[in-house]
Amino acid sequence: MRFDHVGVATRDATDLADLFGGLLDAPVAHEETFDDMRIVFLELDGGGYFELLEPDAGGTIAEYLDREGPGVHHVALAVDDLPAALDHARDLGIDLVDEEPRPGAWGHEVAFLHPESTGGVLVEFVAGGER
Repeated sequence: MRFDHVGVATRDATDLADLFGGLLDAPVAHEETFDDMRIVFLELDGGGYFELLEPDAGGTIAEYLDREGPGVHHVALAVDDLPAALDHARDLGIDLVDEEPRPGAWGHEVAFLHPESTGGVLVEFVAGGER
């Protein structure tokens, strides 16, 4: 398991990409609209990404922004075997948001762990993809 990205909820991914792109010298590596969100990945030197999540038309990120405001939404960890990682989390008594892997941005399979079981942190497991 290794760090993959931090997801940041924002109402304006373009402005935030400009800010973090300049601050961190992090170029845009990928952009897409997926699951009612505009998603922008900024590539960090040394590995990993900032994933900027802007609501496109309602959905979970819009609800999150209305409830919590902008900021860190989740931390993502890359795994080689997503079903095995979910089984391991279950064995440890961690509640899952996703019982099975589902499609994610950039061609990945993803699954989230419930923040009530992970110290208040929404954790995403990420596998596969185009990178």
